[in-house]
Amino acid sequence: GRGMSDYPKFVEFHEEGPREGFQIEKTIYPIEERIELINLLSETGLKHIQVGSFVSPKYVPQMQDTRELFKRIRRRDGVKYTALWLNEQGFRKTLSAHNVDIKAQLLFYASDSFSRKNNNLSAMEMREKQRDWVRLYKQEGLPVERAYVMAAFGCNFEGNIPQERILDDFRFILNLAAEEEIPVPDLILADTMGWGNPDSVKRMIGALRNLAPEARIGMHIHDTRGLGIANLQAALSMGVDLFDSSVAGLGGCPFADHGSSRAAGNVCTEDAVFLCHELGIETGIDLDRLIIASRRAEAIISAPLMGRVMHSGGLDKYRKD
Repeated sequence: GRGMSDYPKFVEFHEEGPREGFQIEKTIYPIEERIELINLLSETGLKHIQVGSFVSPKYVPQMQDTRELFKRIRRRDGVKYTALWLNEQGFRKTLSAHNVDIKAQLLFYASDSFSRKNNNLSAMEMREKQRDWVRLYKQEGLPVERAYVMAAFGCNFEGNIPQERILDDFRFILNLAAEEEIPVPDLILADTMGWGNPDSVKRMIGALRNLAPEARIGMHIHDTRGLGIANLQAALSMGVDLFDSSVAGLGGCPFADHGSSRAAGNVCTEDAVFLCHELGIETGIDLDRLIIASRRAEAIISAPLMGRVMHSGGLDKYRKD
């Protein structure tokens, strides 16, 4: 029958479309349309929606009205509405905004070039900065919930990255948690530029699990070269139960130097949810409602989006059993 013993029973999705999707587009979409999309996502059973980011309006004008978004979305009980920040200034803005659910996270780069592009710091400077972040979060009484290592499978600027280099960042995280006497956060492998394949994903998760057997491992998967769902299934087969994803496949990274402007973004939420359901894995998400949100996203962007299930629908309506 369906389901294999190694799959998790329940998988959690962190929806990033409203930020990733609208941050990358050159057009600035009306706030009403983005509010409508977020409100539709709130009705799907998703428990975590990243609404926007508090970043420099000079570099990312698409996100300059994030504060207003947080005031105007229709919140649903049990859903966390979060924001992204990359520096202390952004963090302070997040703290002062209306009802943001703060998910304190640490950011590491396995690639020096990508770190400089994204944060204007070397990977090692960025790593050392995380000590300050832990202290800052402590002062604000916030538990550190997640630690990301980005470019965890390879980098468009530096090519292949040795597994040891990535594990080294995770060792730093484990040591930092021990020194600061905080729980180990969720450890997120972020394939920011779409270099992973099913075998490298399994190898990396296996190596990380050996290093941190007690930690919860998550993945941030980009579908840049069409391997998003294959990589997600590989991670599921290793028991991973936490994924970042984007409704309708919205998004992509504006600073990642892809050949075309339409490089795919995060793995598509409804395609991933469909896969989980077909494998007998629970998600707590209503696929039909998610498809409604995806189609709305496509209408807002007014260009075909990458999702598949949003265009075909799921299988339940055809099943006779």
